Amino acid sequence: MALSVPAIMKTTAARLSALYLLLFALCAVLLVFYMTSLSSRMLTAQTQETINDEVLGLARAYQRGGLPVLVRVVENRSRQPGANLYLIADANGQILTGNVQSLAPGVIDTEGWTTEPFSYKRFGEGELDRLRSGTSDQTTAPATGDNAARQAGGEQGHNAIALVLRLPNQMIMLVGRDLGEPERFRAVIRRALTLALGMMGLGGLLIWFFVGRAALKRIDSVSEASRRIMGGDLSGRLPVTGAGDEFDRLSENLNSMLARIATLNEGLKQVSDNIAHDLKTPLTRLRNRAEATLSGKHKPADYRQALEGTIAESDQLIKTFNAILMISRLEAGYSSEHTNRVDLAAAVRDVAELYEPVAEEAGVSLEAEVNGAFLVDGNRELIGQALSNIVDNAIKYSTDSTSKPVVRVTLERTHGEIRLCVADNGQGIPDDADRARATERFVRLEKSRSQPGSGLGLSLAKAVMTFHYGRLDLLPGNPGLSVVMSFPAREDH
Repeated sequence: MALSVPAIMKTTAARLSALYLLLFALCAVLLVFYMTSLSSRMLTAQTQETINDEVLGLARAYQRGGLPVLVRVVENRSRQPGANLYLIADANGQILTGNVQSLAPGVIDTEGWTTEPFSYKRFGEGELDRLRSGTSDQTTAPATGDNAARQAGGEQGHNAIALVLRLPNQMIMLVGRDLGEPERFRAVIRRALTLALGMMGLGGLLIWFFVGRAALKRIDSVSEASRRIMGGDLSGRLPVTGAGDEFDRLSENLNSMLARIATLNEGLKQVSDNIAHDLKTPLTRLRNRAEATLSGKHKPADYRQALEGTIAESDQLIKTFNAILMISRLEAGYSSEHTNRVDLAAAVRDVAELYEPVAEEAGVSLEAEVNGAFLVDGNRELIGQALSNIVDNAIKYSTDSTSKPVVRVTLERTHGEIRLCVADNGQGIPDDADRARATERFVRLEKSRSQPGSGLGLSLAKAVMTFHYGRLDLLPGNPGLSVVMSFPAREDH
């Protein structure tokens, strides 16, 4: 879509381009004036030094032979190609010899360096001008008054600087140098810098046109994708071109953030659905119990028994809600729990000691095979809670074993990981899909319906492993089930 000039200037890329172009143009103009002035001063100083050397040479000639030798030296030097300006005039300013035909008025009236460049004509240039203009048959008028000024400042005039000296006999000597070369050099520098400025300005416009427009198109595509996402389409993602530049890095980070948000939203939706579905039954049971207790007349012992049952059900609901909140915090990567060095061997021994009476009462043999120390970075309470849930499940579901029920807890280090395995010899979960679903919230497989529980034990264990940058795997035990908690091994230096 075509944009108007005011709309284009509202974009950051256009504003930055205009600002850079303005600053660059200002620097280039200052550079032009600085280089021109510097080159002019350098050439003027070089010219003055050359004139001083000429004057010293003429002074030595005048000291050797007086005015005749001086005139002869001036005539010889003035005829050489590329000669400086030489002029000897009488006290009235009448030119006697030299290669200067006419001067601007007042040049030789003041002794010393001329304050400003003056115009002049070399000897013979007037005749050459008349020949070129077809006026060679006209009589040459003396170069005096307005005519001299016109000739000096005419189309073929030159500019020069000079040193004016008065000789002891009141005669005037002028030694100067034409400024054509410095002026040409200054003009060349000015043209070169101006051309460079124009080319750089054109380059800036081309860069903005091609690079800036491409950046604007990418920003427009990001804005369009953002509008779709804000409209509710969380499956949308910002475009990534694969160039690896700042836009791609920003898009990749935002896409990762969107994926994380989508995961959290899906988890929130799942939790809400699970709460609405799975907590409805115990709440209904609480209401029915309270209603049944209030209907009819009962003994005080009956009311007490109903209240105790209500409290027990409420405690179970509170535990369920706490487990849901804990899982949500852990899956979101946030927890108020601190992490430090944890010895998994000590945690296994504590849990085994805690559940040994429970296993003995259920007729299950609980074995813990731990040798040495297994250090990880984590939270001891969270790891202990996850391990307790897994051991509790293993004891409950190993009682249907065809042989003597056994729950075995082992620790081993392999391939940079520490694997904590809880294995039983019960019926297990033969189906792969069921094993994958077993770690979801409130999921209870068909044969586990007869056992007490909320279906959050393995979900909490999985969330704990995610918090510790590990993983939870459910593997077939043949017979039974093996639940493996894999921790990244801690490196001690």
